[in-house]
Amino acid sequence: MLGTWINVAAIMAGSLIGLVLKKGISEKMGSSLMQAVGLCVVIIGISGALKSEDMIVTILSLAIGALIGERIDIERRMDRFAQKIEERYSQGKESGWFVRGFVTASLLFAVGAMAIVGSIESGLHGNHEILITKSVLDFIASIVLTASLGIGVFFSAFTILLYQGAITLASSLLTVLFSVNLNTVITAMSATGYILIFGLGLNMLKVTNLKIGNFVPAIFIPILHYALIVPAFDFLKNFFSTFLQ
Repeated sequence: MLGTWINVAAIMAGSLIGLVLKKGISEKMGSSLMQAVGLCVVIIGISGALKSEDMIVTILSLAIGALIGERIDIERRMDRFAQKIEERYSQGKESGWFVRGFVTASLLFAVGAMAIVGSIESGLHGNHEILITKSVLDFIASIVLTASLGIGVFFSAFTILLYQGAITLASSLLTVLFSVNLNTVITAMSATGYILIFGLGLNMLKVTNLKIGNFVPAIFIPILHYALIVPAFDFLKNFFSTFLQ
């Protein structure tokens, strides 16, 4: 969990710096800054998504994940949680000032490949290098995001603590679940996550209004695919091959 704690501290520290800088940024400058970040997020999403080794798995993951996410309505739950905090600390500020920062930052910091791979490496091998590298990137990103979106970015650190912490603690189970190389599973999860990052970037640019939060379950569908479907298919194939001989 050390890597995750470092990541959480980096986001909080960057957000505090961003709050100081925010005071000197006009609304027009903040809008331009947000567009710049959105463009970068789109490019990151595209470059990562193109690394997919099995696009069919990615497409199925997105479809099934969307169905699950819509059923649970994850984004609405995130919004409601953020709104409760906003109502408590609004002090006459415009509606949505907290929600935008919290939801955007939570998704951006959580759905990337480094969050998944780093947490698994941390849990399996005690190697925190990836999460420490991610912490540096998130530190810089949290400064920029907080300067444009506000204090909601600070509280996204708690989302990362729960999300990455859960993956780290559960990662020891992954090695016994898969009959295929673990890297194949991680690559599929990462590719799906990058597509969500791409969608998040489009939202930041106000090109779309996708409920990215409802797509988050898609990241974990490859686990089910490689842990259940692939072994079952291999078993049936071997069974019928033996039976027909």
